[in-house]
Amino acid sequence: MSSTDWPLWEVFVRSRRGLSHTHAGSLHAPDAEMALRNARDLYTRRSEGVSVWVVPSHQITASSPDEKDPFFGPAGDKPYRHPTFYEVPEGVRNL
Repeated sequence: MSSTDWPLWEVFVRSRRGLSHTHAGSLHAPDAEMALRNARDLYTRRSEGVSVWVVPSHQITASSPDEKDPFFGPAGDKPYRHPTFYEVPEGVRNL
């Protein structure tokens, strides 16, 4: 198997504790362990991260930009999503 046949991995790096992982890029590797090592070497060379995730690209499911309007459409036609749809029972505090 040549390196061009290796699966594609997406790399996520967390720069500091308490922050979220962010997408850093992609790389090809034969397995998860090698992907993790390569991601560390490639994306955290200058101690930019405290945690690295690698995910096989084929495992990621994403929305399509073409479906933006119907997928992310406003909830105006769904009154149950508005707080005014529900009545607060008498005597309830700190809701």
